[in-house]
Amino acid sequence: MFGLEVLILLQIAVMLAFAFVFGGLAKRLHQPTVLGEIFGGIILGPTILGAVAPAVQSQLFPAFGEPSRILHAVAYLGLIAFVFIAGLETDLTFVRQQGRSTLITSISGVILPFAFGFGMVVLMPQLWGIPFEGFWIFALFMGTALSISALPVIARILMDLDLLKTELGGMIMGAATIDDIVGWSIFALILGSLKTNVSLGLNLGLALGFLVVTACILYLTDKNRTRLKSPLGSGIMDLIALAMLAASIAAEFLGAHGIVGAFLAGVILSLRHSRRDLILKKTYLPIMTILAPIYFVSIGLKANFVTNFDLTVVLLVFFVACVGKIMGAGLGAIAGGMAQRKALAVGFGLNARGAMEIVLATAALDYGLIEGHIFVALVIMALATTMISGLTLPWLMKTRPLSRKAWEPIPLHEQIGYYNYCDN
Repeated sequence: MFGLEVLILLQIAVMLAFAFVFGGLAKRLHQPTVLGEIFGGIILGPTILGAVAPAVQSQLFPAFGEPSRILHAVAYLGLIAFVFIAGLETDLTFVRQQGRSTLITSISGVILPFAFGFGMVVLMPQLWGIPFEGFWIFALFMGTALSISALPVIARILMDLDLLKTELGGMIMGAATIDDIVGWSIFALILGSLKTNVSLGLNLGLALGFLVVTACILYLTDKNRTRLKSPLGSGIMDLIALAMLAASIAAEFLGAHGIVGAFLAGVILSLRHSRRDLILKKTYLPIMTILAPIYFVSIGLKANFVTNFDLTVVLLVFFVACVGKIMGAGLGAIAGGMAQRKALAVGFGLNARGAMEIVLATAALDYGLIEGHIFVALVIMALATTMISGLTLPWLMKTRPLSRKAWEPIPLHEQIGYYNYCDN
């Protein structure tokens, strides 16, 4: 019906329109926009449009062929860019400021949910439908998936509630930072183990090459940092984009997913606050209002959320994720000297999985590590835990409820006191 170019443009236009409408609706309901964007994708995907008008859905979003590959590439770029931004928003200052109590909270908040997730798989092997040869890798993945948090989402919740500058906010942010770095590192090792044809020597060589390239990019960025302050700064932005893509390509060669390299590149570039602020100022809105919504809408196209909905798996994953993270982080906070009510708030704050959990699940699905019913369970768990954190934190800390502005795509460095607090 359409030429290839027109079809791709139509796909992107429809996806952005649904992301705008349903993302805006979610925000009006005081929920994260990603929830609405994914729901918009579910409407466009095999779950709803594919059931109501299968011919229209297959023509607009064919499952195979060149249009599908091109759309997948565009969505993949959105995924890489989103994770890169998440890395830029990672701030190790929180870890240094909080010290021992944050470290205890983070360790407990990683070990317990990891053990619960791993044990959940090992104790009920028949439930998951995973072949024996990939069973232990899958168990490690589920432990990792249940142990991470969503740093950008947590930061927005704390800022909207005016809790970021408090002891509680600092501990949550510090623990979330450690949790994410540890979780993504374990995930990289899991994906690397799936590619047994890559030799150790090649892995080490590629890793060294990645570090050299990253160091060169950082040197050039620092050398030309005054150009970041110019209205355009196109040269330095080209270098930043090159760093993001080079890190992603290196991660793929190492056997991990490109998101691991993009996240690491963002973390490295965030170490100098002045550079991070200016990079975010120039990149945040285009990525978070165009590229990232395309990716999150594409999630709804990946699976049928009705036929792949397994109530037992959904409830089990959700329950184990909440118990492991809330109990682990809460006990760690108490061991660090925090009062019980605040410790419970730490647990609920770190329980928000947000978009980072969805990114992890998407990568696992692309690598064939999980099936559709597990992917659906992880997506539902990520969205549900984020909603619960947004509801319980105001109640536990006796503040006002979250406002609509909590989920607006505003760069963190432009919101009151965020980086000023970090730099003090």
